[in-house]
Amino acid sequence: MEFKSTKGIFLQIAENLCHQILEGTLKPGDRVPSVRDLAAEFEVNRNTVLRTYSLMNEDGIFDNKRGVGYFISDNALVLIRETEKAEFFSHDLPVFIRKVKLLKLSSNDLPDLFIQLKVNEKA
Repeated sequence: MEFKSTKGIFLQIAENLCHQILEGTLKPGDRVPSVRDLAAEFEVNRNTVLRTYSLMNEDGIFDNKRGVGYFISDNALVLIRETEKAEFFSHDLPVFIRKVKLLKLSSNDLPDLFIQLKVNEKA
């Protein structure tokens, strides 16, 4: 994983884990890698991963079972989707709409775009 300087590393790790949950790589009830293992995988300090896990535990995405480790909570998927939707509607969609207006795109341009997206998904 390549980290960007515009966002804290612990937040980028949290985002990566949330995307794994959305994609189904990590499922509710799954044990999350240990702090030590994830720190080694991302080549970061263990305190950075611990901060990520604490944040995700506070947000209800992880459950901490003392002495056993962190697990994906049963409602993690719902919580992440709600957060991602809110983020999309408040940040991504307005940027997209501005770009559509600037480029003077119409609904006639969209079918070609969707066809192109499907082709790229198969590749």
